[in-house]
This record gives sequence, C-alpha cells and structure tokens, in this order.
Amino acid sequence: MKEIKIFHDATKDVSAFADKIKAKQKKIVGTLCSYAPEELIYAAGFHPMRLFSSKSDIILAEQHLQTYCCSLVRGVLEDSLSGRLDFLDGTVFPHTCDSIQRLSDIWRMKGRYEFFADVVLPVKLNTQSAKIYMVDVLTKFKKDLEIAAGREITDTDLRESIKKFNLIRKNLSKIYALQSQKPGIIKGADLYTIVKGSMVMDRDEVADLLPAIAANIEKMDTPEQNGKRIVVSGSICDSPDIYTAIEAAGGVIVGDDLCTGQRWFEGQILEDEEPLTAIATRYMDRIICPAKHSSATARGENMISLAKKNKADGVVFMLLKFCDPHAFDYPYLKEFLEKENIKTLLIEMDDQQQNLGQLSTRFETFIHYI
Repeated sequence: MKEIKIFHDATKDVSAFADKIKAKQKKIVGTLCSYAPEELIYAAGFHPMRLFSSKSDIILAEQHLQTYCCSLVRGVLEDSLSGRLDFLDGTVFPHTCDSIQRLSDIWRMKGRYEFFADVVLPVKLNTQSAKIYMVDVLTKFKKDLEIAAGREITDTDLRESIKKFNLIRKNLSKIYALQSQKPGIIKGADLYTIVKGSMVMDRDEVADLLPAIAANIEKMDTPEQNGKRIVVSGSICDSPDIYTAIEAAGGVIVGDDLCTGQRWFEGQILEDEEPLTAIATRYMDRIICPAKHSSATARGENMISLAKKNKADGVVFMLLKFCDPHAFDYPYLKEFLEKENIKTLLIEMDDQQQNLGQLSTRFETFIHYI
C-alpha cells in the first residue's frame, strides 16, 4: 500500500524527515512520553516529534547516566550528545519515571536546544484537585510555548489542533479495530510503522494518509490463516522485527498496551469544551500507565478488558531492561490475567541489542503452548 510506504520511509531515517519539516520553516520540539501535550505544541505552530533511540553504541551518555538506566533514556541522550538530534529546536519532558526525570535534569544543564520545558503532570489522576492541577500545568506550558513562539495561542488554535489529533486517534483506533476483527489483515511491522510514523511525521500529512489506509484495509478480505491472537504490553517497542518474529511463530498481534501504541492514541478530546480543560480530561481518563495512579486495580482491569475485547489467546509482556515502573507492574498484571486463564509470556528487551534467535524460540514455544 503506497500510503504505508510513506510511513516506512519516514521512520527509516527520522533525521532526513526532520530536514523536510525544517524546510517548511517549522521548529521541531521533541517529546519523550505519551503524556506530552502535543496538542499545545502543534497549536503553537511547532512540530511535536516523539524521540526514539538511534540504537547507536552508548559512549558519551555513559558519563552522565548509570548503566542500569533503561536503554531508551541512555540512547536518546547519546543521540543528543553526539549531534544526531541537532535538528531539534526544543524538548518537552513530562515527569513520569525516575530515569526520564534525571534525563530532564541533564538535558536542561547541557542546554543544547533553544526551548526546554518540564511538564510536571500529577501522578494521582482520580481526584478533582488533580484535574485542577493538571489544567494549571497545561496553562503554564501554554504560556511557555507562547513565549517561545512569540505569539498568543488562541482558543481557535487549540480547537483546530484538538480536531487534528482527534482525527488521527480516530483512524488509528479504526485500523487497530480492523486488525482485531480481521487478524492478520495488516502485518505487525506495518502496524508498528504506522503508529511510529504518526508520532514523528507532519500531523497534517498523517491526518490525510490515515483515513485512506483505514479505508483500504476495510475493503480487504480476512486472511485465511488462523494464528493465535496476541496482545502485547509494555512501555515502548521500537523494533518491527519483534512483530515479525511473533507472526513467524504462528501469532498475530490484535491489540496492545504500549505507550507507543494504544495508550498513546486511545481516547478522544471533547471539542465543545474549554480546550485546556478538555485536554486535561483526556489525559486523566485515558488508559493509565504504571507511572500514574488511578486506583489499585485500574491497570489490571484494563489488561483484562483489552485481552477479552480482542479475544486474546495470550499476552506478551515486552519490558525494556531496567524499566522500573513496568517491572514493578508485571507481577500484579500477570496475576490478574492468570485468574482469567489468560496465558502470559515475559521478555526483556534492550533498545541497543536484540537476540532475535532466542526470542523467536521463546515465541514459538509460547504460541504452541497456548
């Protein structure tokens, strides 16, 4: 599909794609978390771009971060220090895990980029005071962006941005729903690429391409093969080879609980409410991540709902090495799923190196077992 190829081209060389954005006289603001308020960045006239590690050897970052920080954090810092992120004009750090917060401190002190913002969102998301605080944080961030942009961000700007991101989320949700209804209608590597591309590409282009992709997939017939239905869970998965390995082992991805997946695009922003309040409401109500708190059982209940909704035969936990929030979360989620007789597999990944041969064997064993 020609539209999907555009996403592949963009994700293969993000730096080259960034040059195209810069050629349009747009400033690029990097983000490192699905809680980054992209709607505000876009409304300011900037291009929000999710940062991923280039997976180069970690050399310069070793001077600043311990080896037990996750490979994503160390890899992104390495890219910054080595100049591979010189296309950035600024960076936004929502405070989530400890490693991201420490990266934020280092990033601010190194001062390589024109714009920097810490967006310290509340951790507890189930109180009215937390929502008031959330709106206050977004209001301050809006003012910071206005100073950087040299202009006011109007309610009209925000409403147009909200509509754009709602359209993107709506079509990504539709593509995922079609994949669940017709397992294997789209390759896992393509699904991964569409989501990653939506995080780094010009949002105007993404909003134009996704409806066409969804419409084309909708016309396709359901594949004949009956692979085992797999839901994946974790923080990020920045390797299409893992999706390919799952499919080669006889599985098919029908849903996910990833911050580079459904957690990023799940939930619409109400378009008829005050913009900042509407944005805050969506961040309060979306699928919760383990670095936030809603209730003692919210994450487990969501995993059960996700698995049952997608008729999953099993759940694969793909955890980045040294990712403490997800590592602490795993035993509790595993227990929830096992009570519902849903089988699970835990794999530990490193952004810089993957032993795909070993992973393939484990996927084959698990999928045969379920």
